[in-house]
Order: sequence, then structure tokens, then C-alpha cells
Amino acid sequence: MSWKGSPTSTTREEVKSAIWVIGGIAALVTVGLTITLVVGGVSWLTAPFRGEVDKRDRTEGSGAFRIATYEEFFGLCATVQSKEGTIKTLEEENKTASESRRAQISTSLTALKSSRIEAVNEYNAKAAQEHRSAFKDRDLPPRLDVNDMNTTCAP
Repeated sequence: MSWKGSPTSTTREEVKSAIWVIGGIAALVTVGLTITLVVGGVSWLTAPFRGEVDKRDRTEGSGAFRIATYEEFFGLCATVQSKEGTIKTLEEENKTASESRRAQISTSLTALKSSRIEAVNEYNAKAAQEHRSAFKDRDLPPRLDVNDMNTTCAP
């Protein structure tokens, strides 16, 4: 038999205390993991909804962005049309121009055709961007053709 204060009773009390401490730590870890999984699970479950809201916010944009983008497409298309008109005018002039003027026209035509291609590519690149394409007027072409020298921007 053991009496109070004996080495055996002290060891049992220490073991019981240690079990309570370990049990408390295990319970805290379990609660922490459960909360983490619940919060992570809710986050995982709401991800599609949050993604749709983010996509809508990106697409709708501010009023100023929508108007600027709408006008930007018309501006790019008009730039392409303007370059086409200048190219046609220079080609007509080239038929009756002097030799020195033909050299100037040739240089100008090369530069204009190159910058027209850049403008067509810029239009097409922006038309392909999801956050911009939503604000392109439906009367504008979906894409411009580099080889088509008769671009139409509006009916």
C-alpha cells in the first residue's frame, strides 16, 4: 500500500497531469485542423462564385474604361482606313509622277503599308482580349485582314 507523499503516488499524479496536458494539446490541434479544413473547404466551395464575380467586375469595368475602349476600336479601325486611303492616293500619283517623285512615293508606300499592318495587328490583338472585346461595337469587324485593303469600320 502506498501512502500520501510516497514516490508511487507522486509519479501517478505526474502521469495523470502529463496525460491531461497531452490530451489538451491534441484537442487544440484537432480543433485547429478542423477550423482550417472548414475555412479552406468553404473557400474551395465558393471559389467558382468568387471567380465569376471577379470575371464580371473585370469585364464590366468602369464607365470611363468602357467608353474609352469602345472609342479605341473605332480609332484603330479609322487609322487602318486612313492609311489605306493614303496608300491608294499615292499609288494613283505614282502612275504619273516623275522619277524622283516615284522614289519618294515608293519609300512612303513602304512605310505606310508597314504601319497599316501594325495597326491591323493592334486592332486584332485588342479584339482578342476578353476584357476589351466586350466593348467593341457590333458593327465593327471582329478582326481585320492584313491583305484586305478595303476595311469597313461602320455600315
